[in-house]
Amino acid sequence: MLICICIAVLLACGGDGLPILSTATPEPTPTSIYTATPSPTLPPSPTPEPIDTGWQSATTGSEIRTLEVPTSFGLERLAIVRLNPAHVRFRVLYAQGDPRALGTWAYETGALLVVNGGYFSEDYTALGLAISNGQVTGSSYGDFAGMFAVTQDEAVSVRWLRAWPYNPGEYLSEAVQCFPVLVKPGGIMGFPADGDDGRPARRMVVAQDYAGNILFLVAPHGYFNLHELAVWLSGSDLGVNTALNLDGGPSAGLWMPGYATVDSMIPVPLVIAVIQQ
Repeated sequence: MLICICIAVLLACGGDGLPILSTATPEPTPTSIYTATPSPTLPPSPTPEPIDTGWQSATTGSEIRTLEVPTSFGLERLAIVRLNPAHVRFRVLYAQGDPRALGTWAYETGALLVVNGGYFSEDYTALGLAISNGQVTGSSYGDFAGMFAVTQDEAVSVRWLRAWPYNPGEYLSEAVQCFPVLVKPGGIMGFPADGDDGRPARRMVVAQDYAGNILFLVAPHGYFNLHELAVWLSGSDLGVNTALNLDGGPSAGLWMPGYATVDSMIPVPLVIAVIQQ
């Protein structure tokens, strides 16, 4: 009997002499749940400018258009303003010896649009003929040049002086002369490839189309030489009848508040201002 009891005790103790203990089932570890952090909202990429905006109405009688034009020196982006003379007036403003940036001219006059005029000397005296409010300054260039002119009854023209010379007896109220003529009357390309050294620069142009509208065009990046600009103007869809180069380089600029603001890089004494009627 004693032997049986001992055997029972040994069986209960297991092979190592220790009592067999039940191991508690461990509690499950909570599974971590990944919460995605929302990505920051990025601002939308700016919409690239169209290659050609087409004509956009600005004010009564004025439209603006910008377009890219490839040249031998790079991709130029032109700003062009087309004006119906029935709805605006043109004035030549001249401050001999007291030049201003185009933005300043526009601010002081309240004009719809201001562009630079013709060439001037180091002391800020206009070269060629300039007429402001009927006051004549300087003397007319020869027939190689051109002229933007406004008569006393507000008739506006862009002329090649060989075809339409200046006549002191015609009583112009406003006028600016410059050169070269880029497009001769009839849409004829007016400046040959060998006409100058072919260097590109900032450009400013005044033109008249077949409907009688006046166009101001600025090429602010400086990629056009005069011949390429003449070729482009005469072959473009602008309907240009006559086009005259105005002072370029650092003088060139077109200031139309709210629409296009290409300021001159230097102050200029002579500008063409457009006044809304």
